[in-house]
Amino acid sequence: MAGVITASQPSWIGPFTGLSPRCFGKLVTALRREGADTVRRGRPWSSLLEDHVLLIAAYWRTNLTLRQLARLFGISKCAADRIVNRLAPLLALRPRRRFRKDSVLIVDGTLVPTREHAVAEQSKNYRYSTNHPVGIDADTPLVVVVGRPLPGNRNDGRAWELSGAKAAVGNTTVIADGGYRGTGLVIPHRREPGQAQLPAWKEEHNRPHRKVRARVEHTFARMKSWKILRDCRLKGDGVHHAMLGIARLHNLALAG
Repeated sequence: MAGVITASQPSWIGPFTGLSPRCFGKLVTALRREGADTVRRGRPWSSLLEDHVLLIAAYWRTNLTLRQLARLFGISKCAADRIVNRLAPLLALRPRRRFRKDSVLIVDGTLVPTREHAVAEQSKNYRYSTNHPVGIDADTPLVVVVGRPLPGNRNDGRAWELSGAKAAVGNTTVIADGGYRGTGLVIPHRREPGQAQLPAWKEEHNRPHRKVRARVEHTFARMKSWKILRDCRLKGDGVHHAMLGIARLHNLALAG
């Protein structure tokens, strides 16, 4: 059965990956260097690595079922399932190992509604969700670290420590909102008990803090355009792999 969607037609690449054909080619080349196209025992794939990457991006972008996507790509549902399970972890963003001394990061947590209740809990959005701490570079803003997902009822400050995000950034300066009180991060001034309002100088300090911290919210808005982050049906580590893979595609789209 011939497929409708293929990476051999560049017009399909942009809508599903957010990348230009040139940038998409660089991604595929990098994946080949990382061993994504290694020949294994058994029956070889009938489709190319380019189509596999496009299928996963289309899955994350549209949140269609694998049965629906398989028909669009001209393969079986079982083949589409194997492609996602094997290749999605290889698309994951690699966190930075080192940061410049003058680097400033912005961190916040985002909730991803998840049907895998083994890794989720009911959160403030009244849905079973996972909490994903995400750190971005304040200047670029590229995603530099994504913590492991925690149940959605964990507060952001606790998730920052338990997810591994805190250990990943080390002693780098990190800006956060008021929910990270007691974590050692740079947070805005807050009213003390019994205090009606903040002094004018504290309000003046909070204003640029809010403007800078809003960049991470803009990053979340762009990442949530991938519909799988609005209602994830993936099992086990699938939601984590999707978050890391979308972060990598987000960075590639920004970097050009």
